[in-house]
Amino acid sequence: MSRVGKMPVALPQGVEVAISGEQITVKGANGTLSRTLNPLVTVKKEGNVLNVAATAETAAADAMSGTTRALLANMVGGVSKGFEKKLNLVGVGFRAQAQGQKLNLQIGFSHPVSKDMPAGIKVACPTQTEIVISGADRQVVGQIAAEVRAIRPPEPYKGKGIRYADERVVLKETKKK
Repeated sequence: MSRVGKMPVALPQGVEVAISGEQITVKGANGTLSRTLNPLVTVKKEGNVLNVAATAETAAADAMSGTTRALLANMVGGVSKGFEKKLNLVGVGFRAQAQGQKLNLQIGFSHPVSKDMPAGIKVACPTQTEIVISGADRQVVGQIAAEVRAIRPPEPYKGKGIRYADERVVLKETKKK
């Protein structure tokens, strides 16, 4: 059995879980998330704890129990605390501006770039060179951050572009004559 799959998921105060058939719904202060469970896994709510168990003694069921437990822990953490990704703009004249559900970027192209945020995702710009993407669904927050970074990834010679706040860009040396 998976070591991760054996660990229970603790439910903090204010988080409600509803299990109906193969559907699990987690409701909290930051919203509601739902997911369809794999038939190789069963989830039981016992008090303030969720337990995940494999239905069969196969390697696939064992692996899926660990995956399901991690996904449930992310759902519980998302509706209680939320997740956020921070991005930095590096480059002369690079600016970001959040307007409601839209992120406007001026990143050295001949035109401004606009990115719409999906429902449940908030974008903020504390300064002109910082972007904070936050929401309850960890996968969606990470995906949107990756899409914003992909608009202008850091280039290897000067390091200009959009990068994660904790990302280290290793600069290449220029060609010598």
